[in-house]
Amino acid sequence: MSGHSKWATTKRKKAVIDAKRGKAFTKIIKEITIAAREGGGDPVGNPRLRLAVDNAKAANMPADNIERAIKKATGELEGVTYSELMYEGYGPAGVAILVEVATTNKNRTVAEVRHLFSKGGGGMGETGSVAWMFDKKGVITLPKQDKSEDELMEIILDAGADDLQTEDDFYMVQTSIESFETVRKALIDIKLTIENASLQWIAKNFITVTGEDAEKVAKLLEALEDSEDVQNVYTNADLDIA
Repeated sequence: MSGHSKWATTKRKKAVIDAKRGKAFTKIIKEITIAAREGGGDPVGNPRLRLAVDNAKAANMPADNIERAIKKATGELEGVTYSELMYEGYGPAGVAILVEVATTNKNRTVAEVRHLFSKGGGGMGETGSVAWMFDKKGVITLPKQDKSEDELMEIILDAGADDLQTEDDFYMVQTSIESFETVRKALIDIKLTIENASLQWIAKNFITVTGEDAEKVAKLLEALEDSEDVQNVYTNADLDIA
């Protein structure tokens, strides 16, 4: 099973800050809107929407906000249409970066992302330039609770999970796309609190980046994540930040 990743810890702390200032809600609302528009407004028959709603509840989003987002997506209320895109590029030290966006203005977003890459010492690449370095996986994050690492490992492996990453105060469970929902349900069934569950791009191999390069990469990743239209940022960098 995987060991520690300082970037995973840094990103989780940033997610807590984002939640406090409402940015996390904005991302979740976009995901709910896209999911409902594509698959309908009933979470029972729409797995992507069901997952988005569960994540919204885990983030303590008011039920009215969730319902309003679904109604906007299905046309019951006036709303906006988001386009989903993924950009690829390189950062300092040659690390690979994937950027998922949900935008109402593609031209504005691509210009902003390109600017951030350039400003951060990297550059955007062509479609397919780095995506081959990643696999789509299910990722479930949960705080350490009343199960030991060994107990949790046995539960998730029995449910079909691939990996368990242990951090200071939380676990990160990794699954195939096929076993994602089964593993998530297994954790819910034993009353464990799930912080977030989603499909993510996970690097096949990670590059350890240290010192000044690590700080530059972290600054670029944070700038991308703070961009208004960016939903998720993935990298093959394992940052060793003091």
